[in-house]
Amino acid sequence: MPAQIIDGKAYANGLGGRIAQAIPALEQHSGRSPGLAVVLVGSDPASEVYVRSKGKMARELGMASFEHVLPEDSSQHDLLALIAKLNADDAVDGILVQLPLPSHLDSLAVIEAIDPAKDVDGLHPSSAGRLVSGLEGMVSCTPLGCLMLLRSALGNLSGLDAVVVGRSILVGKPMAQLLLAENCTVTIAHSRTRDLAAKVRQADIVVAAVGQAEMIKGDWIKPGATVIDVGTSRVIRDGKTRLVGDVEFGSASSVAGAITPVPGGVGPMTIMSLMHNTLLAAYRRRNLAVPQLW
Repeated sequence: MPAQIIDGKAYANGLGGRIAQAIPALEQHSGRSPGLAVVLVGSDPASEVYVRSKGKMARELGMASFEHVLPEDSSQHDLLALIAKLNADDAVDGILVQLPLPSHLDSLAVIEAIDPAKDVDGLHPSSAGRLVSGLEGMVSCTPLGCLMLLRSALGNLSGLDAVVVGRSILVGKPMAQLLLAENCTVTIAHSRTRDLAAKVRQADIVVAAVGQAEMIKGDWIKPGATVIDVGTSRVIRDGKTRLVGDVEFGSASSVAGAITPVPGGVGPMTIMSLMHNTLLAAYRRRNLAVPQLW
């Protein structure tokens, strides 16, 4: 039996509707909607598309969008000055600095300069530390979206064996912490893991976030496992450019119980998780009870 396709686009649309419904209560309380500030340094075409899409989505849901584009040669001082201004601006509930930054800028120093209460990308060391400690805080958008999809597909995750392939601070490490909090037994695997296929084959849940096109084959997947594919790579086949994930979808979908496609799986959840985090930040900054959204 072919795997159930986990439709990230459909889930994201539903979440967006719930976010939009929660905004009027904030406006009633404070006279304004949640505000998201996105900062872009330079003119990288892919980053410009991401920034525009985030601003567009925020406005569609009823949020205020503040987009700041700085020249490629902006200094560290200028960027940190903008961050300080946004930290102090009460109309801004969430701050996201589009990565990667130009090579002359210190990305970690920039992330550390963001007020943790406005760290809607979940990358501040304080956010990471609170996640590890099991405390309330912001969670990185992509792993948060992955967890939402896992819960929608499986319900209770307690007791399941999970393998996260990839150990980045963006996805792998926070994903492992989220799964631990769900009472999964978690293995973090990576490029130096011995017999990676055997490790993956033991898992009820596989989260692939290693950044290598179709590295994980169908015969690596435990029959009936749930597969969340975070990867996106462009490959040329039959003279056409195609977007593929870290998992070989054709072979894996004939073995797995449920699987996310690429595109249309995790991707739509990342941007909607950003909207989710911005709403959470706005509610928390006003000391209001956060609505249950998922």
